[in-house]
Amino acid sequence: MIEVKTSSLSDGEFNRGVFAKVDIKKGELLHEAPVIAYPNEQHQYVEQTILGDYAFEYGLDKSAILLGYGMLFNHSYEPNANYEINFKNHTFDFFAFEDIKAGEEILINYNGDVDDKDPLWFNQE
Repeated sequence: MIEVKTSSLSDGEFNRGVFAKVDIKKGELLHEAPVIAYPNEQHQYVEQTILGDYAFEYGLDKSAILLGYGMLFNHSYEPNANYEINFKNHTFDFFAFEDIKAGEEILINYNGDVDDKDPLWFNQE
């Protein structure tokens, strides 16, 4: 259903993104990314590595590294996908926010809410 390919939106070292291999309907589950959670007081150590750019908030007192394709979705303020944290299964579940055509890059809003237009943390001074 999804695959990792080179993205024109990413200017990082790897220039990757997640793309639809088939047409995906609004509301359809795209991916369940397993979580490796850790206490927030350990985040200072993670921030000293490249993984610091990829960590997600995970509840009130934890952060998380996502496995699978979870950390490879690129950002948009007009996303075509969103995610929900599934604490019971310890996953981030990614869903189509709108219909997505085969070949289209799947984008999420890094702020966690599809309508949140706040500046991203890594663009703030």
